[in-house]
Amino acid sequence: SGLGFNIVGGIDQQYASNDNSIYVSWIKKDGPAHLDGRLQEGDKILAINGRDLKDLRHMDAVELFKNAGYDVSLKIQRRLQPQNGPVGHRGGGDSGGLALAAVLVPGLALAAAVVWILLRYRQRM
Repeated sequence: SGLGFNIVGGIDQQYASNDNSIYVSWIKKDGPAHLDGRLQEGDKILAINGRDLKDLRHMDAVELFKNAGYDVSLKIQRRLQPQNGPVGHRGGGDSGGLALAAVLVPGLALAAAVVWILLRYRQRM
């Protein structure tokens, strides 16, 4: 049975360089996590049932998941996945603001350029 997913990481088995965090490595098809639909492979798990997972050994984290009980609450940080390649790492912090800004700023610049071109084109007509 279990929760229906595997984890990687910990202070003794770093998944990402300079990061002791716990990550979801695999979700079992038709398992509880898959059926719930919210958890994704590559998600960083920050806490389980209110217990912070920071600076734990891998096996200690596994034990927390095994003993989590029936109702489980996870605090996660969503991971961006590149189109070609392994799960990406955004760096520290919970907000992921830098990654979002890296997408939004160029998109807003492109939109502003299109509006400017359209306005100039209409003025000439």
